[in-house]
Amino acid sequence: MFENLCTLPLQADVFATALHPTEPLLTVGLASGHVETFRLPPSGSADEGDDDADADTSVLSDGRGSIDTVWKTRRHKGSCRCLAYGHDGRSLYSAGTDAVVKQFDPLTGQVASKLAIPSTTTVPDAPTLLHVLNPQALLLATDSGALHIFDLRDADGGPKSRRPAQTHFPHADYVSSVTPLPPSEESTSGFPKQWVSTGGTTLAVTDVRRGVLVRSEDQEDELLSSCFMPGMGPKKNRNNGVVAVGSGSGVLTLWDKGAWDDQQERIIVDSGLGGMKGRKGAAAAGGESIDAIVRVPQEMGLGKKVVCGMGDGSLRVVDLVRREVNVSANLRHDDMEGVVSLEFDSANRLISAGGRTVKVWEELSELQGGNDEEEDEDDEDDEDDDAGRNSAKRAADSDGDDDDDDSDEEDGVAEMKRRAKRRKEAQSSKLGPMGAHGVLGFEGMD
Repeated sequence: MFENLCTLPLQADVFATALHPTEPLLTVGLASGHVETFRLPPSGSADEGDDDADADTSVLSDGRGSIDTVWKTRRHKGSCRCLAYGHDGRSLYSAGTDAVVKQFDPLTGQVASKLAIPSTTTVPDAPTLLHVLNPQALLLATDSGALHIFDLRDADGGPKSRRPAQTHFPHADYVSSVTPLPPSEESTSGFPKQWVSTGGTTLAVTDVRRGVLVRSEDQEDELLSSCFMPGMGPKKNRNNGVVAVGSGSGVLTLWDKGAWDDQQERIIVDSGLGGMKGRKGAAAAGGESIDAIVRVPQEMGLGKKVVCGMGDGSLRVVDLVRREVNVSANLRHDDMEGVVSLEFDSANRLISAGGRTVKVWEELSELQGGNDEEEDEDDEDDEDDDAGRNSAKRAADSDGDDDDDDSDEEDGVAEMKRRAKRRKEAQSSKLGPMGAHGVLGFEGMD
């Protein structure tokens, strides 16, 4: 389904990535505290107007697979844990273990504003996630489980106030993912105002105006990642949409939008040695954790599929309609490190990150052009499927400092180990043998 276009080595372990909404710009946040922005290769390989160019030739094979550094800087004194572009791509936000959030220009890296992350104790509260919900709201989640909402209604795209407009605690543990829900038909702005979050063993829905609306039942399994898939749902409401949630035991659960008490479907992405026979009787071993998940863009014409980034470094393509994993798509980001992030860029190329590498993937040319044999096989699969369903930063800013890179990188690796150990201990104490997994997003660091 996808082929590796190029691989980008990094100087330290990657903690976060962010993609510009309209340009081929990739920004990475590293364990050393550095933030770096790259310009990806142009999409497609054939020059316009060149009749002799082979449209199926990959960017890698025609020598245009170079990735250029736009800028690079040491943005945080500790690790850079999370990144997020503004909805229009004019601002970029980062947060690090120094408990500071910075807003800067994505093209130059020049810092425009900064703020301190609030903490209820004397110990700094490190961030776990940044997400720009709409032009008015920046979401910031922390290790303590707090979810802060900052008002962005300022002319320069920075927070209107250095203090959060709201703070909620949707989960007992830190927030592991945020997925915005599409606006209602009555919405006048056209921007999301509600989102689904995962944390610990629960799922929650929060409204930017009314706070936490609902929390799910305890799923007895750590929930790590999520994404929204439109055009699916119960028989009487097919266009309702579902949320796909990746768990620590290798199971992908589906939740009907609006029915948040419990999951409705389960897809075993990785069964592990012991296998899985239902959440209440899950094997103690479980499978590889689903640390990242992304929806395949609808314009690619591949159906309702998601790509899962696993704790063992592999990528799994899952068909949500057929409820099956594409075992023929043997994709691997890394042999040792888990996948920490997955995104599609503005040219519909898959970007995977983990360890000290970022990989760019493109859709296989055979799928783009198609052939009769594959179409026949697809037709047979569709018939079987119908029957089955019917039956059942280099910037000259003042905070740039590249000194002591080695010591900072060691601190970042040590932090990754501490985070992995904390997740394992939390999972063991909260989950017990049911749903416990033990393979975390930073597998291989110990």
